[in-house]
Amino acid sequence: MRDGTQQEGISFSVEDKLKISQKLDEMGVDFIEGGWPGSNPKDTEFFSRAAGVHLNNAAMVAFGSTRRLGIRAEDDANLKALLDAGTKVVAIVGKSWDKQVIQVLETTMEENLAMIVDSVEYLKSHGLRVFFDAEHFFDGYKSNPEYAVEVVSRAAASGVDCVVLCDTNGGSLPQQVSQAIRSVREATSVSLGIHAHNDSELAVANSLAAIEEGVIQVQGTINNYGERCGNTNLCSIIPTLKLKMKIDCVTDEQLTLLSDVSHFVSEVANQPHYSRLPYVGASAFAHKGGIHVSGLMKWQDSYQHIDPGLVGNRPHVIISELAGKGSVIYKASELGLPPLGSREVDKILKQIKMMEREGFQYDTAEASFELLLHRAQPAYKVPFELVDFMVIVESHRRLPVSGNNEELLSEATIKVRVDGRVVHTAAEGNGPVNALDQALRKALLQFYPDLVDVTLTDYKVRILEETAGTAAKIRVLIDSSNGREHWRTVGSSTNIIEASWLALADSIEYWLVKRGKFT
Repeated sequence: MRDGTQQEGISFSVEDKLKISQKLDEMGVDFIEGGWPGSNPKDTEFFSRAAGVHLNNAAMVAFGSTRRLGIRAEDDANLKALLDAGTKVVAIVGKSWDKQVIQVLETTMEENLAMIVDSVEYLKSHGLRVFFDAEHFFDGYKSNPEYAVEVVSRAAASGVDCVVLCDTNGGSLPQQVSQAIRSVREATSVSLGIHAHNDSELAVANSLAAIEEGVIQVQGTINNYGERCGNTNLCSIIPTLKLKMKIDCVTDEQLTLLSDVSHFVSEVANQPHYSRLPYVGASAFAHKGGIHVSGLMKWQDSYQHIDPGLVGNRPHVIISELAGKGSVIYKASELGLPPLGSREVDKILKQIKMMEREGFQYDTAEASFELLLHRAQPAYKVPFELVDFMVIVESHRRLPVSGNNEELLSEATIKVRVDGRVVHTAAEGNGPVNALDQALRKALLQFYPDLVDVTLTDYKVRILEETAGTAAKIRVLIDSSNGREHWRTVGSSTNIIEASWLALADSIEYWLVKRGKFT
């Protein structure tokens, strides 16, 4: 929760960090780096409040740096803040790259070693467990391997509990990581950790290479959060260790919490959850090709490297023009619908392919696809039918006259049939689509009063044939919610109002179907 919050756009409150700590503890994480006490009031408050939080699995870690240049360890405010944090484990960072020592720290290489040793010994004298983060270790090893290894050896000799080798700039390759660790192993037997950044898309690979060389601690973040391109993704490391390398870093039960923790942290961070994250993303076990789905139905492992349920995820079959019969049958079974006959399946597939040719897209609008399956059921009853609609947009002059005094007003008139009764309503709105939405709701609320709970949360328009200009086909995607569930529907037409109507009508029909009244 220190390195992860260095990502642009992420800022956790104290309450956020306390909630995340509880989730990480439940998942079996061993150490939680809570922040840098003394660097800002929020981190100081966090450690004060965290002292009263009971953790079953994890130890809270306070982070800081070695003593400052020219100051004794016992007089260094940073080290005092680490003691005041009240944790039993602390992590301090120091330089291990000769160029960083000379050009950034602006001191001698011997003084840098003294700063590391003094800091570790001071913290150990207060009974703390101490981790030393050897910053820029792998770049330092490339530049001056003797000095980089000496930094580790001197830290080890001063009593540090673990030296964490850092690929701070994220530019190392797995074979370089392995070679450097072997050299360290020849010089000292101290416990080693790995802290990798993802600037070369190799943070996970470098961490796994380090583990193969005997490293016992991996520092990382949930969802790859972190400065620049992020840090080692714990959501990839943990299941790989557990399921592929047979290292029981968490229990089976804790592993099933992984997807939930991943989504929870992204929600608290106010970041969209990246669907293509390995193991925990919505697309991690998504299947679009008909051949893949057919194989999946016969043998779950045919196109999945693990059982998704082991990490709290599930298979996700995507419907598109690439779908085969197996995809439709699988989705119908997943939704608990009665089995469809071969003729019905063929009809649905033909409809999907035709609709996608016309601009519909069902892989991102599964609610609209689910309606196709419901409509194919013999007992399906349509909750409402459109008779006709008309939308008017007109310009009105506002009074008093001053500046831009033109105002656009939108009004929709609609006729729908419900249980044989035709209802005729009209409504104004903030734009033609909103007016259409308001008129439809006005017509349906007298039959379905719970419809008041449904809101449109997003509205996207995409032009499908840019070269056709204003005559191009339009695809409209509408996201809806009742406060607990979310769904997306699609419409397509050369007329943006018609495309919007199709998506809007699907959205409301889908919600009514999910209420269980029309199947």
